[in-house]
Amino acid sequence: MAALSKSIPHSCYEIGHTWHPRCSWAVLHVTQSALAESLRIYGTLYLVGAAILRKRKLDYYLYKLLPEILQSTSFLTANGTLYIACFCILSLQKMFDSFTNFIFSVYRRGLLTIYMANQATETLFRMAVARGAITPLRHGEVLLFCITAALFMFFFRCKDGLKGFTYSALNLFQCLTILSVKKFFLISNLNLPWHSLRPFSAFSKTDRKIKHCEKLSQPMNILALTKKLMDKVCKHGPRHRCCKHYGDNCISYCIKGFIRMFSIGYLIQCCLRIPSTFRHLFTQPSRLFSLFYNKENFQLGAFLGSFVSIYKGTSCFLRWVRNLDDELHALVAGCLAGISMMFYKSTTISMYLVSKLVETIYFKGIEAGKVPYFPHADSIIYAISTSICFQAAVMEVQNLRPSYWKFLLRLTKGRFALMNRKVLDVFGTEASKNFKDFTPKLDPRYTVVPPELPLELS
Repeated sequence: MAALSKSIPHSCYEIGHTWHPRCSWAVLHVTQSALAESLRIYGTLYLVGAAILRKRKLDYYLYKLLPEILQSTSFLTANGTLYIACFCILSLQKMFDSFTNFIFSVYRRGLLTIYMANQATETLFRMAVARGAITPLRHGEVLLFCITAALFMFFFRCKDGLKGFTYSALNLFQCLTILSVKKFFLISNLNLPWHSLRPFSAFSKTDRKIKHCEKLSQPMNILALTKKLMDKVCKHGPRHRCCKHYGDNCISYCIKGFIRMFSIGYLIQCCLRIPSTFRHLFTQPSRLFSLFYNKENFQLGAFLGSFVSIYKGTSCFLRWVRNLDDELHALVAGCLAGISMMFYKSTTISMYLVSKLVETIYFKGIEAGKVPYFPHADSIIYAISTSICFQAAVMEVQNLRPSYWKFLLRLTKGRFALMNRKVLDVFGTEASKNFKDFTPKLDPRYTVVPPELPLELS
């Protein structure tokens, strides 16, 4: 059990910035590393995401791109700089008596607030599990995703149920789906013979009477057969009168949804692996095959494809059974579609959707006049969430999400791992659990407590 009421006599140099005894130089080192990493992150994000994908005009590149990059860069840099600065300014007694240190920022970031609230919630959950206060539920992230997806789909079906970012995100996701499908079929059709684009009824008898030897000489085109099968299913399958997917029957509606989203998931995972693959392309050429034939590629594709197909299939099934189209169908369909996360378990996705759901319900409550509006609530939530995550990064790294810990290491060029966590074990959080082999080399001239000598010298 943690005992945060204790105090230790060590200075900030002996615990925090062990790489340099001067506080000012330590702050400067963190600022330099945070600034470089922030420029790299936000430069790529705004240039690729905001500018290229959204097809901004020339005025955006000339007048808005650089200011937005600098604003976001200074925002992220301030987090790392202010933390190490406050670490030195505040006394250790006050820092560890309170549970967290508040890191306030001058910029308001709604998306980052949701992200950090997600991180903080998961960190608190891990802390509670480590202390035995909560017993984790098997497949808990899948169950949470089922409930959240059910509510989200219900709100989406309701009139004016989803507004703002959530609705825009769904529209953007739909646009990406259409673009990916067009590219997928365009590339596929380049390899198709012209006769394969016609329905079965268009073939003449002479076309069907192909000699056996000619059949064996032509390679089997899987894409052509798939398209023929899809055309046949789309033409002859049933569709309920309440279904709004005109032009497709219920069966093809579900199949096409699966193919579209599976393609997107597969392509997304491939794109995420491109930087690491090409970095080792010349030393390990065999890694190029792992770019396309990777388990995670198919897992993400199966997750997205099965989610959409299960949701659409369940909705159509309920229309056939009840002979009406009801908004409550989205609750059942969304809940069943959430089982698709078994293909791609992700606590991050589940927690993020929960955070967005809470945000959506809160703003709907404000519109209805049921709950009050708190000014600058996003800044306060961000500050509290950041402090919880930074507290865990110092006192109990094992309970922090590994991806976020790696991000902190990149942001500080590994200096976050140089803290003297062995002296923090007195608080009962097992701070040095992952750092048993690390002992900082301190200058005795600047220490309050004499540093421990190596065993061969003592």
